[in-house]
Amino acid sequence: MKTLYLIRHAKSDWSDLSESDFERGLNKRGKRNIIRMSNALKEMEIKPDLIISSSAKRAKKTAKGLAKKLGYKDDLMLLDSLYMCEPQQWIETIQNIPEKYHSVFIVGHNPEITDVVNMLIDDYIDNIPTLGIVGFDVSSHEWKKFERHNAKLKFVIYPKMYI
Repeated sequence: MKTLYLIRHAKSDWSDLSESDFERGLNKRGKRNIIRMSNALKEMEIKPDLIISSSAKRAKKTAKGLAKKLGYKDDLMLLDSLYMCEPQQWIETIQNIPEKYHSVFIVGHNPEITDVVNMLIDDYIDNIPTLGIVGFDVSSHEWKKFERHNAKLKFVIYPKMYI
């Protein structure tokens, strides 16, 4: 079985309004929440084989922070295509994951992450909060065959649950 974790980037830094959206980093709360959520993932014994991230600065910093705290040593897969994209791009990204990986993190943005999660579940989630993590068990043994019916929701966690 494969597992997929869709992760919204941590809280953005809006202190410099001259910065482009793509170059916006993380604020102090966002950086603290990386530690908080890494600890939650460790408690759940979750460690990725692969981390894919949007190449936007705040997503990349979130992915790097999680990687460091979880002891992930490999390179991140950074994709420009996960920045300001349609939900179908997320599905295509999942379907193109190399088969050798079984536990995969994908770090990206809203509203896309909430839209993708809502495509995959029977219920409805209004909003995935910053650094919200949505875990799925994937019944297909091949990422290329990933689709709605073979993704089963495991959990939704976010920083305020751990305060």
